[in-house]
Amino acid sequence: MNPGEPKFRRRKADRPGEIVAAALEVFAEKGFAAAKLDEIARRAGVSKGAVYLYFETKEDIFRAVVTQAISPNLETVKAMAAAHPGPLGDLLRGVAGHFARVIETTPLGGVLKMVVAEAGNFPEVARVWHDELVSQALGAMTLAIESAQARGEVKPGDARTYALQLVAPLVLMVLWRETFVPVGARPFDIPAVLDQHIETLLAGMLTEEARR
Repeated sequence: MNPGEPKFRRRKADRPGEIVAAALEVFAEKGFAAAKLDEIARRAGVSKGAVYLYFETKEDIFRAVVTQAISPNLETVKAMAAAHPGPLGDLLRGVAGHFARVIETTPLGGVLKMVVAEAGNFPEVARVWHDELVSQALGAMTLAIESAQARGEVKPGDARTYALQLVAPLVLMVLWRETFVPVGARPFDIPAVLDQHIETLLAGMLTEEARR
């Protein structure tokens, strides 16, 4: 970027990212049906017409939110899994810690609640979430568990089912926080719950040799 480049030209390149960041907040707060392009534009500091320069529909904006604002967190996990030869327990603890930080510092939980609540009326939203996030996360964890099974660390069993058992409490805790805590339910300590869950799961998954 040249120091003398006009400010408006520099800002134009930033607009899609600013729109995506604003949409992430609006979707998390309002849901998909109630999210208005006017509100997204206002928070992004652009006109509604400017939004249409980059995105044709609200579905396009949601896809950008998933691929640009949420997927990078999953890519971090996939990189962790690809670079980790074992033992599996260390990988799962690292992955759990990463997801706990993401949940506590981003609006991901509100968007997940939105997807679950509105999937029936907006199947494309659920499809994007599944294809870009859910299937990718399950796939990465399934491969890691299959590798651990090949090393003799993990007991025989369906690796994809083990992967689902790994992520299910995370989803439940997010939905608990987003749905019940606002109406007075006692919150859970997400990092502590994940720590306990990982140790409990490993106790059932690992072979006797791996536990020694």
